[in-house]
Amino acid sequence: MADRQGPAERVITSARRLLSNMIAMGETRLRLAVLELETERDRMLSLLLLAGAALITFSFAIGMLLLMLVVLYWEDHRLLAIGLCSAVLFIIAACLAYGAKRIAKRRRLMQSTLSHLAQDRQALGSSRESS
Repeated sequence: MADRQGPAERVITSARRLLSNMIAMGETRLRLAVLELETERDRMLSLLLLAGAALITFSFAIGMLLLMLVVLYWEDHRLLAIGLCSAVLFIIAACLAYGAKRIAKRRRLMQSTLSHLAQDRQALGSSRESS
């Protein structure tokens, strides 16, 4: 009976403690990932709602401006006015699409979680090498 209480029991206790710590660390990282996903979801929803409202309002404003320009030049240069308005709109749309593409590439989802996991991997790697 004394053998069970000796080194073997201490190894099992240490292994249980190590497993418990690893599970707690994994749970912390999972909670961080969930928190980041929820934050990103809320940010994206707000962004989409505001962008949609701005897009609708901006579309009406541009439509009214174009209608005013076409009516203003109806007698003299109606086709030129319509063509120039269309060209300007295509150029603006291309610039906005390029800007949206740049913004979409810039954002990384769950960046904090990934950096913490990399730190954990390095810490575990250095402890393995020193053993």
